[in-house]
Amino acid sequence: MQVDHAMTSSDREKRMKRRFQIEQEVRYKMLYGQRIAETGVGKTQNISSGGVWFSTENMLTTGMPVELSMNWPVLLNDSCPMKLMIYGCVVRSNERGAAVAIERYEFRTQGRGLQHSPTIPAPVEFRLRG
Repeated sequence: MQVDHAMTSSDREKRMKRRFQIEQEVRYKMLYGQRIAETGVGKTQNISSGGVWFSTENMLTTGMPVELSMNWPVLLNDSCPMKLMIYGCVVRSNERGAAVAIERYEFRTQGRGLQHSPTIPAPVEFRLRG
């Protein structure tokens, strides 16, 4: 028996993205138009420039838009905490978690109590080509 191991271009694309094992708490919002259909918390397992896999409280509906929010594990200028906002679509889900294809993302700075620095830049938004 001969097995065809040919990969489609989308399979190769998925494997070409370097995945980083980042475990951070993540909050998610399933969106239905302008309304929030469901919210929950989980933990990221891995992330790449094209997607993120994270644990979920419930199975998420494939094809639904989702917004993710997580604390970034590295400080800006060694002092300012950041939050990563991810906007995408659920591409796979099971009882252990969900995979989201990233459509765009942005880093936001988080305050440090009363301390304020006017040199901290505004949120930066990135759009992925696709």
